[in-house]
Amino acid sequence: MAIYYKGIIFLAATAFLGEGIEILVNMILARELGSHGLGLYMTILPTIFLIALLASFELPVSISKFIAEREDRYHRNILHHAITVTITFTVILLLVGAALLPFISVFNGYHPYIRWLVLLLIPVISFTSVARGYFMGRQQMGKIAVSNFLRKMVQLAGLFVLFRFFDFDSESSLLVSISVLIASEIVVFLYLILMFIVQFQTIRRQPFSNLNRKIVRKNLMAVSIPTTGMRLFSALTGAIQPFIIKAALVHAGLTGTIATEQFGMLMGVAMSIGFFPAFIAHSLLIVLIPAVSKTYSERDYVSLQKMLQQSMLLTVGYGVAAVTIFYIFAPQLTSLFFKSSTSAVYLQLLWPFFLFHYFVMPLQGFMIGLDMIKEAFFHIIWSTVISFGIVLWLGSMPEWRMNGVIIGMNTGTVLLTLMHYVTVCKKIGVTVFLKGLYPKTMER
Repeated sequence: MAIYYKGIIFLAATAFLGEGIEILVNMILARELGSHGLGLYMTILPTIFLIALLASFELPVSISKFIAEREDRYHRNILHHAITVTITFTVILLLVGAALLPFISVFNGYHPYIRWLVLLLIPVISFTSVARGYFMGRQQMGKIAVSNFLRKMVQLAGLFVLFRFFDFDSESSLLVSISVLIASEIVVFLYLILMFIVQFQTIRRQPFSNLNRKIVRKNLMAVSIPTTGMRLFSALTGAIQPFIIKAALVHAGLTGTIATEQFGMLMGVAMSIGFFPAFIAHSLLIVLIPAVSKTYSERDYVSLQKMLQQSMLLTVGYGVAAVTIFYIFAPQLTSLFFKSSTSAVYLQLLWPFFLFHYFVMPLQGFMIGLDMIKEAFFHIIWSTVISFGIVLWLGSMPEWRMNGVIIGMNTGTVLLTLMHYVTVCKKIGVTVFLKGLYPKTMER
């Protein structure tokens, strides 16, 4: 448990600095790209994240879970098979990506180089995922924290230098912004691979035992495939969300340009501010997956109940404080990006979305650790369908427009949180008021 608490504190501390840098990054993007350019950047970003997700194949989750549940003597063999799987998967994905990218219409209207820069992400993300998963499973959160901070720092430095000393037109500015984002991932790749090689030299000198190759791959695939499916669905819906929102706004009577600008203020300003405290939730997610997996494999339900209670209390503490500050100081906060009262209203209306999103991430960490990925997937599907339905219904009405879009987003996140929470409580034997129902051990 001591490692668990240290991991959360260290990750949260460095993530706080990273999120502060992220705010500065978005401020630079807002000022250099303008409202329309920022809207285009935020529109293409989910597609880039989707490709990165496919490249990772959720190996950080599956490897960390498997490593946490197995003794040290098996780690060398697990990594050997994981690397073999990664090489095969990366080659296949590169070939498929090279064949399909020219025909993906989402990239139309952007600089042609962006397609091929995104293709470069595939091997970078794939091999980074192996190292990330190993360090997560070993509870070496310092390396994960440094890599996350390094990504943000490189992106900030790159954008500052390039936009400070060079002039670009609107299309080139967008290309530069995405290029810097991908360059930051390459730096993280180099750092984590170097740390992994150093660590692997130590592993090679230790006694080891082999696991059957089919067993290792089966265990990895048992987590990677459903988790990738879950994340893929979220990424796909995230990729089409900009078009759904803008289509609803256009149907409500706005022009395409104004709809893009409003979407840019929603995602580039309000979301950037509202997601700032989510570094704590993300830190909890990373630490909880291996911690819950190990504790659940030992059938220690008292510790699981304690972890849930502490995670929820921590989230209530910082979440309520954060959304209160956002609501009161929305005009001052959004003015750091644009001199517009519209984005301040968006930030205030989205307080339920932000607050419940802070709960979703640690709850997903619990569900993955408790082998409830399928249930989490179904929850996401239901909440997304309902959210998009409300977005299209209310957002298309001239009297609602963006207010209707925000109501749909709020509804989806609240529903997802409640479904996750009730399911986790039932699984580990606590009531919704976090009172234990079962003794320390019970049948699975």
